[in-house]
Amino acid sequence: MGQTLSEPVTAKDTACCQDTSYRVGSSCMQGWRINMEDSHTHILSLPDDPNAAFFAVYDGHGGAEIADFAGKHLHKFIVRRPEYKNGEIAEAMRQAFLELDSSMIENEVLFNKPSGSTAVTALIKGNKIYCANVGDSRIVASINGRAEPLSEDHKPSLQSEYNRIVAAGGWVDCNRVNGNLALSRALGDFAFKRNTEKSAKEQIVTAFPDIQEHNITPDWEFVILACDGIWDVMSNKEVVSFVRENIANGHEPEEICEELMMRCLAPDCQMAGLGCDNMTVVLVTFLHEDSYEKLQMKCKQASIQEENNDERKDVDLDKELA
Repeated sequence: MGQTLSEPVTAKDTACCQDTSYRVGSSCMQGWRINMEDSHTHILSLPDDPNAAFFAVYDGHGGAEIADFAGKHLHKFIVRRPEYKNGEIAEAMRQAFLELDSSMIENEVLFNKPSGSTAVTALIKGNKIYCANVGDSRIVASINGRAEPLSEDHKPSLQSEYNRIVAAGGWVDCNRVNGNLALSRALGDFAFKRNTEKSAKEQIVTAFPDIQEHNITPDWEFVILACDGIWDVMSNKEVVSFVRENIANGHEPEEICEELMMRCLAPDCQMAGLGCDNMTVVLVTFLHEDSYEKLQMKCKQASIQEENNDERKDVDLDKELA
């Protein structure tokens, strides 16, 4: 679980930004952990491609070095790839993850660090969203209130991950790689990437990401990116419902990020680690060239409709029991 403090650090680093397409909030909190090892990024207009936006969460472990480096540089690696310039964005993201990892291997300081990091990223260009991830940080969309996962957690217990780990000379014990790492894919963690007979994609732990590509329609309300400090405590559906309810109640995205973290924070550290991790949340609401107030009204109307449906169900149940 990692070392913990006697009291949680609840000071938050919170930010917001907006243009005609998005209203974005982010926040991170150290919580019960001794150090803050997360990093995150939200860029409404990428310097090398002003028509693209980029959002990411990096959950570091064993130190913050890899997460910090990725937070500063991964988006640059993506847009400078030749595949990106040819319109092959998904492939550019795949290769950029590996290239970033390779650049850190060549950096003597980073290579000798024991740290690693998850990465969950969303690049939005036009009406397309490209989600790339390694590890167990997650991105989930709300589509008319339906929670839709846009990433897959990489755990060594998954058969495909287990097969690669074993083929590269590793093993899985207690659902951990070599009895140690709870993730099967990550940036950094170079101690697991030293099989000279295997490609970067085939290592015990690989930085090769899974990619999902989706069309953003008017039904898309928001996407939320967060580390496992959130997802270990609340389900996808619970998080989407929480965010939607708070939007309906007039809260701003950055406030919702803060409230979500406090909702997940454990009252003590006796809960098998749940709610005791660093926490980072990025909430991207889709404005569809309209206003955030319109999204608030939509969520409020949906909430009223759900309450009416629940009341009708209660009446029907009372009639059945009468």
